[in-house]
Amino acid sequence: MKWTDSQRIAEALYDQYPDVNPSTIRFTDLMAWTLELDSFNDSPEHCGEKILEAIQLAWIDEAA
Repeated sequence: MKWTDSQRIAEALYDQYPDVNPSTIRFTDLMAWTLELDSFNDSPEHCGEKILEAIQLAWIDEAA
């Protein structure tokens, strides 16, 4: 996965952290947890606030 795969990242994070409320996550934690996903393969330099917002929103939808 790459940073642009926000829906797939959100699904993986939901599976990895089912008890976490995604609306309370700090972007620093969101970025770190994304980088730790086994199927994630992209550079931290390619990430920005807009990407993290998209991942967070997709995760919130996934958890609903």
